[in-house]
Amino acid sequence: MNTIVKAAAVQISPVLYSREATVEKVVRKIHELARKGVQFATFPETLVPYYPYFAAVQTPWQQLYGTEFARLLDQAVTVPSLATEAIAKAARETGMVVSIGINERDGGTLYNTQLLFDADGSLIQRRRKITPTHYERMIWGQGDGSGLRAVDSKVGRIGQLACMEHNNPLARYALIADGEEIHSAMYPGSCFGEPFAQKMEINIRQHALESGCFVVNATAWLDSAQQAEIMNDTGCAIEPISGGCLTTIVAPDGSLLAEPLREGEGEIIVDLDFTRIDRRKQVVDMRGHYARPELLSLLIDRTPAAYAHERAAHPAIDAGHGTNVC
Repeated sequence: MNTIVKAAAVQISPVLYSREATVEKVVRKIHELARKGVQFATFPETLVPYYPYFAAVQTPWQQLYGTEFARLLDQAVTVPSLATEAIAKAARETGMVVSIGINERDGGTLYNTQLLFDADGSLIQRRRKITPTHYERMIWGQGDGSGLRAVDSKVGRIGQLACMEHNNPLARYALIADGEEIHSAMYPGSCFGEPFAQKMEINIRQHALESGCFVVNATAWLDSAQQAEIMNDTGCAIEPISGGCLTTIVAPDGSLLAEPLREGEGEIIVDLDFTRIDRRKQVVDMRGHYARPELLSLLIDRTPAAYAHERAAHPAIDAGHGTNVC
């Protein structure tokens, strides 16, 4: 593994209402970043096909009898699919590790899912947001604990969390204890204004400080025309879907490595010097010398959730003496 990794936090707009067009845009961006020498990139939360901004402004009644959810369901991503294969191919062709958020469709349910592709294009993590936040519970199902782990990649050991999951200290500690070196953080952007961006900055800087890892944080961006289109399609007169963008990269000591990108499309590109992790953990290592496992520990159930479980039949039934099912 290299001691220095060139990383990018990408602020980018979706192509509203189009999975294929958004994926094409992502693929172009991956190749563009590769030409700049980027080895690892984080894209925003549920970028493909787009974050459900409509849920932030519509009432539950409007969502139930409207068309916005059905359209999102139609354009959502199944895993695997042509959409995921296209991103995997771009990662493989560029030798880049890519972390990206999608709306994942599994049957009739949507999930807020983070995908992590290694530099050879292999999908090394698919994790679902464990608890959708507030109005998001009208849109997404709950994830399980199987994704609360860091995974090895060509550029280092990577963990992922989405948006308000960063307010859950136990979820964050699951990744800290698993030894993440790069943390991929994703937020929707263009939501809730500057106060939300301020809280986001606190979250990601605190996680970097506690974990002693780099945090690569990406938010999406909606231009004024896209904001107006969403408000018109939802039939809402107010326009709260603006601001709340803060795309940046944080050092293991909690300091910002670049001035955050707060509006427009673009990316923050920074060299991650892994010796900074060692320097931070010399002082505080929350999975090592500064932990007190005999006093404080975390119980994690990383068993993938299953909808059906089989139980062995009674021996008498196996012997053909009955047809009951346990």
